[in-house]
Amino acid sequence: MDINRLTEDAVNLLREMIAIPSPSFEEDAVCSHICSWLRARKIEHQRIGNNIIAENITNADKPTLMLCAHIDTVSPSPEYSFDPYKPENCPEDMVQGLGSNDDGASVVSMIGAYRHFCSHCAAGRNLILVLTCEEERSGTGGMTGLWPELARKVDFAIIGEPTGMKAATSERGLLVIDATAHGVSGHAARNEGCNALYKALEDVEKLRKHNFDKISARMGKVNLNITQINAGTAHNVVPDRCDFVIDIRPTEKYNNEEILAELQEICESELRPRNLANRSSATFEDSPLQKVAERLGIETFSSPTTSDWMRIGCDALKMGPGDSARSHRKDEFVFVEEIRNGIETYIEFIKNL
Repeated sequence: MDINRLTEDAVNLLREMIAIPSPSFEEDAVCSHICSWLRARKIEHQRIGNNIIAENITNADKPTLMLCAHIDTVSPSPEYSFDPYKPENCPEDMVQGLGSNDDGASVVSMIGAYRHFCSHCAAGRNLILVLTCEEERSGTGGMTGLWPELARKVDFAIIGEPTGMKAATSERGLLVIDATAHGVSGHAARNEGCNALYKALEDVEKLRKHNFDKISARMGKVNLNITQINAGTAHNVVPDRCDFVIDIRPTEKYNNEEILAELQEICESELRPRNLANRSSATFEDSPLQKVAERLGIETFSSPTTSDWMRIGCDALKMGPGDSARSHRKDEFVFVEEIRNGIETYIEFIKNL
């Protein structure tokens, strides 16, 4: 099957997917549509919840590569200039709409590459295509639930996300901490009580000045920012509680438990992590994946965003068509040429692995 046919089919499928609302935890309809599309093309697959898995194992003694992208989207921005599910007057050279760039372009490009190898003799090239749900909301019904079974089969993985087909060989994790400073309320006119806001500000200053000692060669320092703060019920009442939020982007040098313990050591405020599972990821040392990327002249970089990569345990990198800067914003789009290039690059990468 030639690249023109693969691209045309991929673009048409993407437009059909956009027309089906598929926010995290509501992927049933779009999952059913993709399954029907695959069945019509005689691509064997299984559906697990709202996930789709297709396997093309030609030699069980050879390593297996997983192609993974997610079918869910975020909710649409209210600032869209068109219906995010029914874009009108879309130029022929692009696909517009919610999920077109993140992560529909990777989904259909990976399907295209998978179809290529299904229709050609590909002895020794073992592929598993995995299309997941709940990625945007870190749900347990997606890759988190699938990986224990997939781990027995998968040796390498490409995680499809909009990277401009550059290869991310690392990505920062995500640790969000809800912090609470406790005080004693009182009347402001009489200087009563113990002001929780002041306690919080003291901890905020400690956090601003704190440096994590271990530096990643790929990602640099752990990033930490205070992003929200809230206290008080009235202008004349000394607040007995102040809540603030800490946004942390870890590197592979720390796990989230270590970061939490280190920060709690310097803070009087109570620190409560929302999720300790969103770890940092990095391509293995001497990785065949990175060597292929270098051999093909694919630019490598460190990604600031998380993905399903953090939910798997094998050697991996992140690479897909589109641009991360278009994600989670109004008027999302991807160019047809980006999808074509995505399919071609995946095919060439798999041939060289």
